[in-house]
Amino acid sequence: MKNSAIILLSGGLDSVVSLAIIRQKFDNILAITFNYGQQSFNMEYSASKKIADYYHIGHELITLEWLKKISKSALTSEGSVPDIKIEDLNNKNLTTESAKSVWVPNRNALFVNIAACYCEALCYNNIVIGANKEESLTFKDNSVQFIDSMNEALKNSVNSKVELIAPLINMNKEQIVKKGIELEIPFEYIYSCYKNSDKNCGECESCSRLKRALELNGKYDVIERIF
Repeated sequence: MKNSAIILLSGGLDSVVSLAIIRQKFDNILAITFNYGQQSFNMEYSASKKIADYYHIGHELITLEWLKKISKSALTSEGSVPDIKIEDLNNKNLTTESAKSVWVPNRNALFVNIAACYCEALCYNNIVIGANKEESLTFKDNSVQFIDSMNEALKNSVNSKVELIAPLINMNKEQIVKKGIELEIPFEYIYSCYKNSDKNCGECESCSRLKRALELNGKYDVIERIF
């Protein structure tokens, strides 16, 4: 299918804004959500399903039980996910340690490669990921270098032309929320939390980044609804 894309949809801020952006460009979009044993899976899947329904796109779930078995990440264990206060988000030592604790081995590259299988088999020609400038500071698989290297690999791993796209790669969270406001995304459906909570916990690093970005954009009504 020409003018088509598969989006890696977690239900969090970045994937939802990415989806809203690419809807302006691609006519045929399929969302893929992964269950790799993360604590937040049930809420992520619920959010992703609501978002896919909201935008009237196809949605598939892929389960990777083996990834949980080999991962020592706080995301996939019964242990505690570290919390970071908003005022500490610019502390490189704290955010580096937080990133290490929630790192899942080769996760984003694995997701992209699985999406590439779908692309070649179902004739989609783009993969969309919510990689962004802010998280690239501590997660190297959110960086420009990661996107470029994956695109080089895709040239030799699939027979059709498939491109990895990151619409937010030059944006920080404040800018991403601003874009979401502009595109009128359903903020009430977003689940960006690392934990298994009824609402976004407001305490883990992912939640703190989202909350700070919402505050900087004056979206206090959203904060009241989703935290």
